[in-house]
Amino acid sequence: MTTLIGLSGSLRRGSLNTALLKAAAAAMPDGATLTIGSIRGIPLYDGDLEAAEGIPQPVVELKNAIAAADGLLLITPEYNNSIPGVFKNAIDWLSRPPADIPRVFGGKPVALMGASPGGFGTILSQNAWLPVLRTLSTELWSDGRLLVSRAHTIFGEDGTISDPKVEEQLRSFLRGFTAFAQRSRGK
Repeated sequence: MTTLIGLSGSLRRGSLNTALLKAAAAAMPDGATLTIGSIRGIPLYDGDLEAAEGIPQPVVELKNAIAAADGLLLITPEYNNSIPGVFKNAIDWLSRPPADIPRVFGGKPVALMGASPGGFGTILSQNAWLPVLRTLSTELWSDGRLLVSRAHTIFGEDGTISDPKVEEQLRSFLRGFTAFAQRSRGK
């Protein structure tokens, strides 16, 4: 069984990216599961807080879940043509202390996807993640890309994907990333 963990970079209740993450969890190929993690409750990074109190419990729990998973799926919104601050903040906390980076991220298969009401999906945000993921020594899956544009027209009121073409693109993306994670982790 291949286990993935997915994180949405949005805290908004009606987030299109969280809807995409939930759709991904429901569309996983046979022999694989996707656990939905959360960045909610992670405080703004503050080195003084880290020195005084250590790593916050939500960060510790998420780090352990990522370390235990066979792969990490980042579902990224795009704010002002780049990475959402709240999402980058969570990754910054997850990389603390630096000695823990190899356990959490080192060689970890990672894939990016995202949804946006705009016409270009989240291409700029996904590109902005590349140096961050390289710095963390992840193993980026670059064979597939999922950029859901005009996402407000793709999801139904219940949050499910209403466009069969996008549904198949998602399934294809998940099959490819799952196979990559399996190969990378020797499963």
